[in-house]
Amino acid sequence: MRIAFFGDIVGRSGREAVVRYVSANKATHKIDCVIVNAENAAHGFGITKKICDQLFEAGVDAITLGNHTFDQKGDMQLFDREVRLARPLNYPVGTPGKGYRIIDLKNSGKRVLVVNLIGRLYMEYNDDPFHAIAVLLSEYELKKKSIDAIFIDFHAEATAEKSALGRYLDGRVTAIIGTHTHVPTADLQILQGGTGYLSDCGMCGDYDSVIGMEDSSSIIRFTQKIHEFSRMHPAQKEATVCGVVIDVSDSGLCKNIQTIRVGGCLLEQKDCVL
Repeated sequence: MRIAFFGDIVGRSGREAVVRYVSANKATHKIDCVIVNAENAAHGFGITKKICDQLFEAGVDAITLGNHTFDQKGDMQLFDREVRLARPLNYPVGTPGKGYRIIDLKNSGKRVLVVNLIGRLYMEYNDDPFHAIAVLLSEYELKKKSIDAIFIDFHAEATAEKSALGRYLDGRVTAIIGTHTHVPTADLQILQGGTGYLSDCGMCGDYDSVIGMEDSSSIIRFTQKIHEFSRMHPAQKEATVCGVVIDVSDSGLCKNIQTIRVGGCLLEQKDCVL
């Protein structure tokens, strides 16, 4: 089985680039499951039903989110109703939506457990992601539910927190891929227990910017104390599509993982499989 995951989609530029890329490559490169993080997809802040539908129509199988999950003041029932949409698992009890989804892949007959976690270091306060995922995995192991792969999007600021979670879960999940910083890291690896790991796969957005936002308003925020006059807007030039492609072994672990980095102003990954 092959899983492709794409990092934070930022604004229209990122959305359009991911839609084009998935539409053109999913079948050609025999990708069984496409997962995207879309917490910045709606003009940089949150997500809407319209955007969900657009991504699903392009071939996306599951959407993960993050700290901007509820920024759009629209239909809050979307998070309970849409069974392919996962908000962070370690949000407080009673938060709309679910922190994991089981994706049944019609073409392959495989089942993927997609989990969204959010960090605590340098973030707004959230429940413990280590405890939350341990409880979830224990429940699935006790019930012996048939799952062919377990994918975790860890939306966190601190590299140390991401790395610690990777070692904590090594050998129990297929892959742990970090999001949130919008900058791709160079520590792609398969851990000793067989779990694929990357601290951050980067955003899908315009990198001629400040992490996806127009540079002028971002610079004002760092140089002047007038945030109310510097509303953030996504940069809209050509996006770079950033992500990973994971080949899953029969045991549910990672047998191969490579980065995807195409288009836009970042240097492309010449050795990626897609």
